Amino acid sequence: MKRGIVLALIVIMAVAPIVTVFARGAQEAGAQRHAFIFKNTGNPYGDKQMEGFADGIRAQGFEAILRAPDQPTAEAQIQIIEQLIAQRVASISVTGNDFDALQPVLTRARNQGIAVLSADSAVNPASRITHINQADSEMIGRTLIQAAYDMAGGSGDIAILSATSTASNQNLWIEWMQKELAENASKYANLNLVRIAYGDDLRDKSVSETEGLLQSFPNLRVIIAPTTVGIAAAGRVITDRGLIGQVKVTGLGLPSEMAEYIENGATPYMFLWNPIDVGYLTAYAAVAAVEGRLTGAVGETFSAGRLGDFEVVQAGDGGTEVLLGAPFRFDPSNIAEWKTVY
Repeated sequence: MKRGIVLALIVIMAVAPIVTVFARGAQEAGAQRHAFIFKNTGNPYGDKQMEGFADGIRAQGFEAILRAPDQPTAEAQIQIIEQLIAQRVASISVTGNDFDALQPVLTRARNQGIAVLSADSAVNPASRITHINQADSEMIGRTLIQAAYDMAGGSGDIAILSATSTASNQNLWIEWMQKELAENASKYANLNLVRIAYGDDLRDKSVSETEGLLQSFPNLRVIIAPTTVGIAAAGRVITDRGLIGQVKVTGLGLPSEMAEYIENGATPYMFLWNPIDVGYLTAYAAVAAVEGRLTGAVGETFSAGRLGDFEVVQAGDGGTEVLLGAPFRFDPSNIAEWKTVY
């Protein structure tokens, strides 16, 4: 009996290191799955952003999980987040469909040791470690109003065609547009913001909303669409209705989708950043957060591979953020070289 016990102990001692290594390897493999959730499927901007995230995660040797619901709702994103919590991913980065509605489920994710970040469209600061922002929100909002003023010749009706009414990034940009108008009232005295419409980042609805703006405001001079889906829809409507030169479109758009409208004059110029880089930067922030190199405190720095080093700064919503850079202007002088890039 003693010999049997001794033999059993020898077997256990021999196998134990193997079991330990296997368990640790499995845990490490599981801990290296990093998820990104975009607003909805069928959005070319989101596809590029997720592409950049996947590239960044894989460049660091880990696994990327890319998810997006069919419809741009908080409820649909909540279901995906719950699934990812069950899968015990290492991090969740989300382009929020609602600033506050995701907080309970994201808090639950954080309580289970999952690093949570937002990117592009922020979630409540209590829900995240930090936010990955394309550019300074104030700069975006003020720049778009200044562009509309330029295109309208300083006077006339302008309208905004946004995404969803709950999109935090869109709403913040619109707030800064309104502040630019209010704080420079004498300059914009003859510029009238007549309506803020919402196309929900769906092509057909954005087309319908554009048609509605044209019907309701026959003297409309400029449509500002701070959404890639909306600006492309507005450009198509203006082109198809033969209104080029009468109603101008500006905002934030993908060069590949907007080249036609920039070249035909429907959009004299527009702005954007590289969505691939937004996703790529998010990937490096997510890994840094999981590894404890990024806590979201103001002043922290981290390396983002080919993009270089970045610093965490204070965000306007009370949390912190990391800024990719200033928005880039696309116009007839450079659209040909950029339309094949993204």
